[in-house]
Amino acid sequence: MKQQPITLLICALGGEGGGVLTEWLVDIARHAGYAAQSTSIPGVAQRTGATTYYIEVFPVPLAQLGGRRPVFSLNPVPGALDAIVSSELLETTRQIGNGMSSPERTAVITSSSRTLTTQERMQLGDGRADSAPLLDVVKTFSREHHVFDMGAVARESGTVVSAVMLGAVAGSGLFPFPREAYETVIRQGGRGAEASLRGFAKAFELVSAPRAQAAYVSGLLLNQEHETTKAPGLPADLAQKFPPAVHELLALGHARVLEYQDAAYARLYVQRLAQVLDAERASDPAGAQGFATTREMARWLALWMAFDDIVRVADLKSRASRTQRVRGEVKAGSDDLLKVYDHFKPGAPEFAALLPQGLAQRVLAWDQRRAVSGRQPWAMPLKIGTHSVFGMLSLRLLASLKWLRVRGSRYATEQAMIEPWLAGVVLGTRTHWQLGHEIALCGRLIKGYGSTNERGKENLLHVLQHLATGDAPPETRAAAIAAARTAALADEGGKALDQALVQHGAPARPVKAQPIRWMKRPPAQPAPKA
Repeated sequence: MKQQPITLLICALGGEGGGVLTEWLVDIARHAGYAAQSTSIPGVAQRTGATTYYIEVFPVPLAQLGGRRPVFSLNPVPGALDAIVSSELLETTRQIGNGMSSPERTAVITSSSRTLTTQERMQLGDGRADSAPLLDVVKTFSREHHVFDMGAVARESGTVVSAVMLGAVAGSGLFPFPREAYETVIRQGGRGAEASLRGFAKAFELVSAPRAQAAYVSGLLLNQEHETTKAPGLPADLAQKFPPAVHELLALGHARVLEYQDAAYARLYVQRLAQVLDAERASDPAGAQGFATTREMARWLALWMAFDDIVRVADLKSRASRTQRVRGEVKAGSDDLLKVYDHFKPGAPEFAALLPQGLAQRVLAWDQRRAVSGRQPWAMPLKIGTHSVFGMLSLRLLASLKWLRVRGSRYATEQAMIEPWLAGVVLGTRTHWQLGHEIALCGRLIKGYGSTNERGKENLLHVLQHLATGDAPPETRAAAIAAARTAALADEGGKALDQALVQHGAPARPVKAQPIRWMKRPPAQPAPKA
């Protein structure tokens, strides 16, 4: 008979219900007649430190101990854990890095989802940590592992992550409790119990099927769809037209552009992407590169075509899913009154974006004259209560102006800038596959809004004009474009980009004129009397 407690470390981010999960497990153990103890180590905030909860359960019922009581520890001992359950992949590997998991003893149950760290969000490019090495750590330093997207299961079930984590623990068979014991405690929670039971059941089934989990970790987690399958949501005609390697990103891009504007705009997206596919098939008939250029264009072209404007912002701010998310973040109940105020400050460029080209230029020129005269650019500060009927109707009215978007100056400007990039990718791909691929990757430069977005587009066009063409070999031009792109993403100020341009024989970016604002000198104060 085992005389050592079963040990479990729970790692959850702020607001994910780690404390509730711990209370559930302790209640289950005690109702089943087992001795249990829990402790917690609070973190700092949601992504600067997780809160960890430590549970010990003695595997022998109290009735069989003859009046004796087990002695529990207050803190987890590295390498002496029977299991770790975590709601975030990077947090899981952090605990493994602290020595908590033992390859001979510890079962690791973790979510494949990520909540990006502050450092990851600060990067100009894609600063996300690669999930593949994190998974390798989990598999190497665990006796067995179960990995699935807990966040997706929670959303599909309409519940919180803590219920999904409970189902995963139950499905692992870690504790000597029947499934009914777990479900009974969940039902006692009252409101939301049915949703929690749905999430519990899905996680239980995922973890209790080890073969399915092994297949998930080795393939599905990395989103590598089998070449004979069609990505969910992809129309059948597009699945036939594009190779399977492109299906996943094509489905996402097509859905984004279709939702952003309309079917005609989605067809334009497909037509543009088809040009790249034709060029890639011409330069790589055997598909040895896995149609990587078309895949990258499916991603970055969709993001550029679905540029942010005041219509898009109003649409996102007034969606029912956003209201539900806000209520969930503040933990508002069905009987609670919640007031939400959104602050906007649209300026002349935002209004000019929906106006015809001629009128838009007049508005922008007027705003520029204001700046030259020393005044601040014009803007309209707004505070809209989106909880009110008037506020919501105002946003929905603005969101309904999609028809006006395609007639506005911003739309014409964006399409005019997309075409040279698209042409550069097509021509570069036909010349040499690597050259076209590097030009396609320059779509990463287009991000953010306002001056950041404008600077990214200017950088891309400058790179196209001076590095994508010329007499140098295609491989040399591809390397120069890659170096310039890396420099642009590493330095927001642009000094690194200018150095990279000059190093590869291209001129630095032209210096942009900035208005000088003259400030009146305050009147001199009279000298104090002696």
